[in-house]
Amino acid sequence: MSLIGKEVQPFTAQAFHNGDFITVTEENFKGKWSVVCFYPADFTFVCPTELEDLQNQYATLKELGVEVYSVSTDTHFTHKAWHDHSPAISKIEYIMVGDPSQKISRIFDVLDEETGLAQRGTFIIDPDGVVQAMEIHADGIGRDASVLVNKIKAAQYVRNNPGEVCPAKWQEGGETLKPSLDLVGKI
Repeated sequence: MSLIGKEVQPFTAQAFHNGDFITVTEENFKGKWSVVCFYPADFTFVCPTELEDLQNQYATLKELGVEVYSVSTDTHFTHKAWHDHSPAISKIEYIMVGDPSQKISRIFDVLDEETGLAQRGTFIIDPDGVVQAMEIHADGIGRDASVLVNKIKAAQYVRNNPGEVCPAKWQEGGETLKPSLDLVGKI
């Protein structure tokens, strides 16, 4: 079932962030744009490359008013240990959420029930706490965070410009479309 257009269901979780343990709930997603990036497990192979790439885009995302939350079914303690020992993960400044109960992974429908691990899911959530975009990859396919930046810019543009939509490969400042009867069959 698609989560697009749906508000994130309630949850409470512990997270590791900038040397501290914090509590995160669905309320953290309200009032700003959020990216929730699920990944299978700490101390693995593709995951640190993705999370480091996301960190490399973090300053740009912050400039866009976006907070980032990475989530796996590991605990917040494991996130801290990984952060303390991995050169790639030690760079992370965004919030690393632990989901050992698998509740958040189930809410976002990314839990692999056989392995108990989260799949590679990325979700863009608007300031109302509503999912605007989602993408789920197979375990062996890493994500590119630069593509995420463009998707967020498009989502923000559409939210701020009712009646307009962003075509494929839209870049900030590019032409948009205004769906109407006059446009049918002309693209």
